[in-house]
Parts: sequence; structure tokens; C-alpha cells
Amino acid sequence: MKVTRRIALTLGAAALLATGCSGTGASGGNSITIGLAVSTLNNPFFVELQQGAQEMADKLGAKLTVVDAQNDATNQVNQVQTLVTQGVKVIILNPVDSKQSAPAAKAAEQAKIPLISVDRSVEGKVAAEVASNNVSGGSLAAIELGRATSGDVAHLKGISGASASRDRGQGFEQGLNSGNIKVVATAVADFDRAKALNETTNLLQGHPNIKGIFAENDEMALGAIKALGARAGKDVMVVGFDGTPDGLKAIQDGTLVATIAQQPKLLGSKAVEQAVKAAKGEPVQQVVDVEVKVITKQNVAEFTK
Repeated sequence: MKVTRRIALTLGAAALLATGCSGTGASGGNSITIGLAVSTLNNPFFVELQQGAQEMADKLGAKLTVVDAQNDATNQVNQVQTLVTQGVKVIILNPVDSKQSAPAAKAAEQAKIPLISVDRSVEGKVAAEVASNNVSGGSLAAIELGRATSGDVAHLKGISGASASRDRGQGFEQGLNSGNIKVVATAVADFDRAKALNETTNLLQGHPNIKGIFAENDEMALGAIKALGARAGKDVMVVGFDGTPDGLKAIQDGTLVATIAQQPKLLGSKAVEQAVKAAKGEPVQQVVDVEVKVITKQNVAEFTK
């Protein structure tokens, strides 16, 4: 799947609530209102996920109501509860924190509203899970970092309670034996670029001779690259995760060695497909696995056209 060059990040910062409507679609789903609760729209990955969801909703003739938790798990539970009271037919949840999503899942279950999880797992009853194999992706990241360098490396982790962070970290640890690299430092940067800049700056003071960094998303990878300055891609190799436009540009520039690309638009569209089926009482696919891909300088052109 192609990744677009530029995404307007202002979508997430401006509003907590955005709605998208379409006319009658071929599926006859025009009476279906879907609630999409996103962890944050300040991250370009989730902006693309929303776009994919909206495109499929338009295609199927459903109405999509989007709420942005801005990475606040408590706020997200409240938003889901509001969607329940608004009477949406189905809810798609991309949780800020997988464990803290339990009250949201319970609210949907008590209201007999089908719940679809997307990108991250939900603590509770779901009709379908739409996600990439983050464990496999983490292993691929370790392999790519091991190919690019050897010696001591650091690991920048995402939000502690997010399943994506847990699974990518687990996969990375499993893939470490594929190369001659050793993790000597870890830091939590919450999938945030600015936090990763600060954490990497601090980390380099204690470990000035590290040879590589794995960041569990591209935003953190870009923060690490900024902290490294001229060392990025030369003395210190950085591998990210997500395949965002800024991440792809960093690969082209030579400061990012590789990224493990998910397909956020496909995640969003697949979630809406299952949501419409669930709302209509049709059988759903309980687990929908969206493929991850390794992007390096050798194939980045395929993803930037």
C-alpha cells in the first residue's frame, strides 16, 4: 500500500470531535453510525488511520463520528461513554492504554454495542480485532538494526500500557539474537517526538558510544535523530516503526536506516468493514491481520510515489 507524502497534523490539534457523513452506499449502510475513538490525532499514523476509516465509511454509506483522546486514557473512556449515550450502532476503539480501556469496553458491552479494536488490543469483549503483527514487526526491526551495526544499542519504548509498545518490545527482544547487538539502555518516550529528543539526549550522556537505537515508532525515531545530530546514520544507526511520511523522508536523507511500516489506512478501512458487518448482525472476522513491511533506502521509493 502506498504511503502519502504529506499529512496535515492540524487535524488532531484543533478538535476533539469531527464527524464525516456520506450519502447512500452500495451496502445500504446509510443508517449505521460508527463511533471511532482514536488515541491521538497529533500522530500522523493515526491521521492516516482515520482517513482510511472515513474512506471506507463513505464507500459503505455509513456515518463516522470521530473522537480524539489526545493520549489521555481517562478522557477516552469518557468519550466512549458519550458515544454510547449518543446511540452509535458500533464503536471502533484505538485505545490509549490497553488495560485502562476496560471501562470503555464494559460500557459498550452493557449497551450491547459491538466493539472493534484497531491497531492496539482492548481489555474487554470485542467483536473483532484489526491489527498488525507488532511482535513480528519488532523482530524485523532487530534484524535490520543488526544488519546496520554491531555493539551496544538503546531501545526507546512507547506508552507503557499500550499493547503495540509491549508487542514491539517483545518482538525486538526476540530478534536480538539475529545480529551482534546488545541493549544497554532503555527509556520510555510515550511515542512522542519531543520526549524522545529529551530521553535520547539524557541517554547519550550515560552511553556516549552506543551504535544503534530502536524506537517503537517513527515519531520517537525522529526525536532520537534530532538528539544525535550529525551522528545519525553515520556513527549511530536508528530504526523506527510505522512508515510515516516524515520517517520515509528520514530514510531518503540517510538519517534513518529503516522503518517497519504498518498500513494505517488499511487498518482503518478494515476496521470499518468489520464494524458495518457487526452493526448489521452479519458474521465478522474475529482477527484481521494487516501485513507489516520493512522499508529501507533500497525500496523507499516504492512507498513515496
